[in-house]
Amino acid sequence: MAYKIPLESGEIYHIYNRGIDGCNLFYEQQNYTFFLEKYAKYVSPVMDTFAYCLLGNHFHLLVRIKSEEQRTQLREKPSPKGTHITLNPSRQLGHFFNTYANAINKKYKRTGSLFEEAFERKKVTSDSYLTTLIDYIHKNPVKHGFTNDFTDYPHSSYHSHLSEKNTKLDREYVLEWFGGRNELQKFHIQQQDYDKIKDLIIEFD
Repeated sequence: MAYKIPLESGEIYHIYNRGIDGCNLFYEQQNYTFFLEKYAKYVSPVMDTFAYCLLGNHFHLLVRIKSEEQRTQLREKPSPKGTHITLNPSRQLGHFFNTYANAINKKYKRTGSLFEEAFERKKVTSDSYLTTLIDYIHKNPVKHGFTNDFTDYPHSSYHSHLSEKNTKLDREYVLEWFGGRNELQKFHIQQQDYDKIKDLIIEFD
């Protein structure tokens, strides 16, 4: 197995995973909803999410790992109850993948692994790349032929950033980064040069 860089506190990562052998992860609308619900339960306690996009057989996340202090919580079980535990980001992602895979296998009467064995991740080493990577993730449905207009695609974080409804996204950080909703929209309308972030892009053919 190839070495995977660790997920370090305070660092930003582009995280990617897909269905094993390219199989579907999402079959119907309720799968997307269930995915985000379980993501909120297992992953939100350890990561701030800046952007995401869910597509038939894969997904993209742009996240920042929370500090150890933020990831420390009271242990509810097993005993000794009341002691503190610091949640591990990679382990939480593993719990999330297993929970989702078990539910999909049960519902659609499939067996075996659902996700690739190890999720791909790349550290965002320059703040200047952050805006372009968010744009890239939101426009991924166009790249893969799901739509001709990324603003029509319902399973990305783009519309959540423009909304004022409650969200698990770190919307405040992203909007401040772009300079507000209008500036975020203006940036997404423009054609971006993805070559400058090619080292941060993760895709499988």
